[in-house]
Amino acid sequence: METNAANLYFKSKAISLTLLAATALVCTRMLFFLFNDPEGQNLLIVMVFALGIYAVSTAAYLLTPLSIKGIARLVAVVGIQVLAVVVLYFCMR
Repeated sequence: METNAANLYFKSKAISLTLLAATALVCTRMLFFLFNDPEGQNLLIVMVFALGIYAVSTAAYLLTPLSIKGIARLVAVVGIQVLAVVVLYFCMR
């Protein structure tokens, strides 16, 4: 049985949601890294923003049309996370 990486379907939503949580944390950490704050990032603020980004991406992941599956769905939601962080960066700058 040959598997195609483009058609990979995650049977467990826990794996996908864990990946979304990790990418939300990384994106938020990079957001605050780009502000060039001499005191560094506040861990509480980073976690709250990561939780907000994760909530938006989880809603997008769970509410996307059922025709989008597997890696395409996960990549689309990670793109939404990155887009949200870019918008936040320009709004907070």
